Amino acid sequence: MNHTTAMIVAMVLAYLTGALPTSVWVGKIFHGTDVRDHGSGNAGASNTMRVLGLKTGIPVLIFDVFKGWLSVEYASLFHLFPQGTEAYVNSALILGILAVIGHIFPVYVGFRGGKGVATIFGVLFALQPLATLCAAGVFLLFLLIFHIFSVGSMVAGLSFPVWIIFVFNSHYIWLNIFSLVVSVLLIVTHRKNIGRLVRGEENHATFLFKKNNHG
Repeated sequence: MNHTTAMIVAMVLAYLTGALPTSVWVGKIFHGTDVRDHGSGNAGASNTMRVLGLKTGIPVLIFDVFKGWLSVEYASLFHLFPQGTEAYVNSALILGILAVIGHIFPVYVGFRGGKGVATIFGVLFALQPLATLCAAGVFLLFLLIFHIFSVGSMVAGLSFPVWIIFVFNSHYIWLNIFSLVVSVLLIVTHRKNIGRLVRGEENHATFLFKKNNHG
């Protein structure tokens, strides 16, 4: 398999891997319900936890993260470029982006997916694990304070470029740009959540904290 063919195959696999609709399939097979018809209407891990409970939502979360990580690893599995080089990171980024696109627009279930937060986490963890874990810490902190998934996700996303560029001094130009793009996209994809936050109507993670935070 020549390099061009290997890249094309890896790109297709990355999209198809990211597009695996974990929450939709698990919901339909084990609960007879489509999570997209309930809660926030998204096919993501947080909505799965809200609608179907933690026992279903946590495995979905883990697999959605794994999808992003595995898609990036295709760059190594297909030996696209030597690891650690700018070309390797750039090719891995392309594969990661395709995985996220797949999660948001999954071909298997009518292109109606989730926001891609967990899959983005998997992509970023494969590329820059320390910065990603720091951003995850920010997510957990804000989730504990506000009990709202969207707040934690947005603040963590905004913090990621700070971690990767200023704290860990990444010298990969496109990875740095990608970190900035991700932070902006997370805000864009959460625009409905922002509207609900402004109106005081955003869903709280009551299923995690055993306390009714509505109102």
